[in-house]
Amino acid sequence: MRWTLAASPDSLGGIRESRRHERMRQLRLLARATTPAGTNTTMDKSRILWRVFSDTASKRTISTATQRPSWICTGCLRQQAKPSKNIFRQQRRKQSTQPGDDPTFTSIVDNPPQLIRSGRKHNKIGLFILAAIPVTAFVLGCWQVQRLGWKSELIARFEDRLLKDPLPLPPQVDPDAIKDFDYRRVVARGVLRHDQEMLIGPRVHDGQPGYQVVTPLDRSDELPGNKGISTVLINRGWIPKDKADHRQRPEGLPQGTVVVEGLLREPWKKNMFTPDNKPAEGKFYFPDVYEMAAYAGSQAVWIEETMRPDLLESYAREDKGVPIGRPPEVNLRNNHGQVSLSLL
Repeated sequence: MRWTLAASPDSLGGIRESRRHERMRQLRLLARATTPAGTNTTMDKSRILWRVFSDTASKRTISTATQRPSWICTGCLRQQAKPSKNIFRQQRRKQSTQPGDDPTFTSIVDNPPQLIRSGRKHNKIGLFILAAIPVTAFVLGCWQVQRLGWKSELIARFEDRLLKDPLPLPPQVDPDAIKDFDYRRVVARGVLRHDQEMLIGPRVHDGQPGYQVVTPLDRSDELPGNKGISTVLINRGWIPKDKADHRQRPEGLPQGTVVVEGLLREPWKKNMFTPDNKPAEGKFYFPDVYEMAAYAGSQAVWIEETMRPDLLESYAREDKGVPIGRPPEVNLRNNHGQVSLSLL
């Protein structure tokens, strides 16, 4: 795009006016030089010619001053027509919106301070609450320190039980004595009743949804004198959601007599946010040991099958639909030390 310098109409009019005066001066000199002395007729004709030329030149100057030359941009003329009015108006608008330009404006810092409560009595309830906050934090911190000692001792006792050899599970187990054998390694022999299998879920394992497989272990053949009363519940482990059907995991349904090694666990305690199980519909959301034992006709004994931690073995079991057991370790949280430090 070619750009040209645009001049204002006032400057263009002055240039044309000077050129017109220059032409008239040259015509006068030419008339004096060509007209002999004493000839008034020629001089009159030249004066008439000069008047006609001056009238046409003035009309041409007026018409050209009002018309826009072809080499001037319309945008430039529009900007030159109203250059200062909009700028001053914008400046006045901007200046009027600034609080610092207002002569009556006063800042909060410049104002004198004012006392909110002058000569009034303090509220005793507020003082009591302020004084109770550090005392309460100190008491809670001491309580968390006591909890830290109790939890550390409990974990040490459970880890000591894991180091002992597996204990053969007796034919009948007293549910009240399971608390003293929590996290104790046991071994049991029997037949898994896959027809009474129960799926607890949903449960997430490594970001994938699935279920916990609970199967009754019938030990009647191994304990002939205790037929029908020696069955226990075995938590075999986790399976993916797409392997819930028996037809999708034939390798995960061992037949005949099997040997199960796992951890004897205390019955779980349900919280208020967990929904109730629906045994009639085969839906279990929480491992309620007593409810599941009554549904399967077994003892209220819960054993979690264990396996050696192996990533490749876990992947192979997941593909085949074989339940992935838990590792033989204590998984209790112990963050009471952090809580005590935040309170004290």
